[in-house]
Amino acid sequence: MQLRPLLQIQTVIKAISEDIIPALDQANQLAMQSAHLTIGTLALIAQHLPLEYRYDCDELGRLIECAKSLGEQLQPECGATAAAELTEAGKVGSDVLSRARAEPGEIVDAVRRLRAASANAVAAVYEAGSEAAQRAVQETVLSMSKQQLLRDRSWLLMQGWEPDPKSVPGIAELLTSK
Repeated sequence: MQLRPLLQIQTVIKAISEDIIPALDQANQLAMQSAHLTIGTLALIAQHLPLEYRYDCDELGRLIECAKSLGEQLQPECGATAAAELTEAGKVGSDVLSRARAEPGEIVDAVRRLRAASANAVAAVYEAGSEAAQRAVQETVLSMSKQQLLRDRSWLLMQGWEPDPKSVPGIAELLTSK
């Protein structure tokens, strides 16, 4: 059970390569071709996935510049509606791009760093802290873990691991209800 798409894709590629393809009728060229096409497509997705965010930001930046240039070229007879729509879309795009500063990898690295620092802090409290501090830390960690586990379960809901899937809120709901 993996949360990160790159690990999921690698697992699927390995399963198809090592389990499914050898079980296929090697004479069935269509099935073999489809299996290899599936592996190739998944490999391409895995290769591009880490770049997708930067690709989208790059495209947005280029479109903002294009919109500025188009705005300068619009003639009054082209209509105020088109110019206003272009200007507003450019402002929204610029706002979004200015807020999109951190790369997804930086966020994952920050999560990992916070996990490690939190583990060290918990160990320090249990090594030298009072019983009251230890109980408070335990409550904090269990509360956070409970929330994270619910999100993890929701994230993987479609994989069918939950005995009562309706009891787990959807991931979109959980992510918007901070």
